[in-house]
Amino acid sequence: MNASERPQAPLLTNPRADRVREVAKLAGRSARLRQKRFLAEGPQAVREALRLHQTRRTAGEAAVVDEVYLTAETLERYPEFGSVVPPRMVTPEVLAGMSSTVTPQGAVAVCRFIDSPLTAVLQRRPRLIAVLVEVRDPGNAGTILRAADSAGADAVVLTSGSVDIYNPKAVRSTVGSLFHLPVVVGIDPGTLLRELSDRAVTLLAADGYGTWNLDRLQDASAARRLAPSIGSTDSPDAGGPFLEAPTAWLFGNEAQGLGQDVLQAADYRVSVPIYGSAESLNVGTAATVCLYASARAQRLEGR
Repeated sequence: MNASERPQAPLLTNPRADRVREVAKLAGRSARLRQKRFLAEGPQAVREALRLHQTRRTAGEAAVVDEVYLTAETLERYPEFGSVVPPRMVTPEVLAGMSSTVTPQGAVAVCRFIDSPLTAVLQRRPRLIAVLVEVRDPGNAGTILRAADSAGADAVVLTSGSVDIYNPKAVRSTVGSLFHLPVVVGIDPGTLLRELSDRAVTLLAADGYGTWNLDRLQDASAARRLAPSIGSTDSPDAGGPFLEAPTAWLFGNEAQGLGQDVLQAADYRVSVPIYGSAESLNVGTAATVCLYASARAQRLEGR
């Protein structure tokens, strides 16, 4: 029996129904924490949530998606949405009552929390991790997570004091990447940095006043590939970080940056050069540049 032939619940038409209110509550942090569930809104997020759900269920693991709500137009456009979790059909008005967005895109999924324990991430011997240290803006957090996913990072870690990654704006900003790689939340920064150091993961602090220039580090990485003898005592950046090494990039708060305790715990402080007149880079932009620099060095090393 295909999705179109399955018996479906009656169309939900009342925007004030209890079910609608219960789903809408997940836009609030207290309801999310109590239920350990969150909203994925829009076709892209719902698609990626359903893919992860199907992968995990096939592997005999816990479900990801509990409920899917679709308008008729959305199901017609994306019929695959009805083949994983039986959807509940709703009117656009009902979907608007559930959604946290001003202009809903026809699809909402209620998902279970999917963050991973730090121990599980470290057991996989990660080579590239993005660490958000008290990053509080949901848009920035989502952008960094999406950049980490694009760069092929092994995990994203949000320390205690960072934004709730299940915040609807943060989830939307990841554009589905939340469902692609392990995410660790609520970790004490000191504990995290000690655990990473114990596993020989280089800690690079992204810092506008850093001693080490990212461009020079990339040049040094290229020189080592071309002539392995360079990069010892002959390199202009001898003694500095190797971008090819297993690395955790540390990105700080939008206003204050990284605290002194984190900067002191880092192995190196690295600055992204600014060639124009801008005072600084947005943390999401800086994170993208840094993560791609490491990703490229690591991949070229492995050729």
